[in-house]
Amino acid sequence: MKMQLEDSIGAAVAVLLLVALGLTVAGVESVVGYDVLAAGQTALGYLAAGNFSVGVLSGGIFSVGLFSAGIFSVGVFAIGIFSVGIFSFGIYAIGFYAARRHVRDASGDATD
Repeated sequence: MKMQLEDSIGAAVAVLLLVALGLTVAGVESVVGYDVLAAGQTALGYLAAGNFSVGVLSGGIFSVGLFSAGIFSVGVFAIGIFSVGIFSFGIYAIGFYAARRHVRDASGDATD
């Protein structure tokens, strides 16, 4: 059975969360000058949550990160009303067409 990119997304997020949990339990608060866990009005860290957040995993009204979720989100895997990313989903998603086309091409139904 061939491994698909979609199958590994959840595993990647789980691994990142476990790494952040391990660093937090070990007492490491920052890596390369960025907080491991960041929360507040504006948050900048590997796991960031706030109105304006930037991080690998970020959530908030305006969020930027590899995996981001929010009303306005930018990232490779972005979820939000207005989202920009290769695999982004939302009402106004830039990248949804690319993801849909990728899935259609992978299934062999490329009749566009």
